[in-house]
Amino acid sequence: MSDNSNIPDQIPDNRRFDRLNTLMERFSLDVRPAPVGKADLLITGGSAPEMLLFGRGIAPGPKDTVFFAARVDWGGAQNPLLAALPERITLPIAQDADLSALVAVMRAEVTAQRCGGGSVLSRLAEVLVVRLLRRQIEEGASSGGVLAGLADPRLSRAIVAMHDDPGHGWTSGSLADVAGLSLSRFSDLFLTCVGETPMSYLRRWRLTLARQDIERGDRIGTVAHRYAYGSAEGFTRAFRKYHGTAPIALRRDRQGAQDVSQVS
Repeated sequence: MSDNSNIPDQIPDNRRFDRLNTLMERFSLDVRPAPVGKADLLITGGSAPEMLLFGRGIAPGPKDTVFFAARVDWGGAQNPLLAALPERITLPIAQDADLSALVAVMRAEVTAQRCGGGSVLSRLAEVLVVRLLRRQIEEGASSGGVLAGLADPRLSRAIVAMHDDPGHGWTSGSLADVAGLSLSRFSDLFLTCVGETPMSYLRRWRLTLARQDIERGDRIGTVAHRYAYGSAEGFTRAFRKYHGTAPIALRRDRQGAQDVSQVS
């Protein structure tokens, strides 16, 4: 293993191993009721919810009564969770006490039809999705991607370290130290579980965050430094290769949109 001094002290212990916190902060989850044909989250069973269905192109069975249907917005197509989620999740609600309790509150809101009920249902549905993600991680139910990595108690330490401090000068060796594994074991396990090397994942994570920062108006040089690039030129090359567009083009698009908004 490499020198443990490569592990940054500034990552608080209570955040280092929260496996979803930074992902949820950087990609705002938004769940809103939707027609069944456009929904990717369904609860079936009518007044006595029985089954939770989640995924792309889901549809209830011919005899199913839909209690709740919603569309999940993951805060952008770059969210690593999107690629890691299974195509479809089918879960009997009675199998999970937490989900059962949450759905019971949702059912009470639907029945009561009180003011603000739609907003309450949306917030409860967001909690439902987070609980579903937590279940996927805790049960190791994902076959690949970041959720599979977060399900491993060793890899999750390294992944959360990358999420929480993407600008640190991580190496495969320092990440192996965080995971408590030898470099060779860490590299092999990461590739097997996540489907790519640790440094490849870190590179994609940095460039994903960089796009968010540039789209909100941050300066290119500032963003390059924030994510450990030695120069704005090197950052621009990496950004263009990954995103298919130059960061300056995103800034121009943002400025143009602001100008149009001000005129209108």
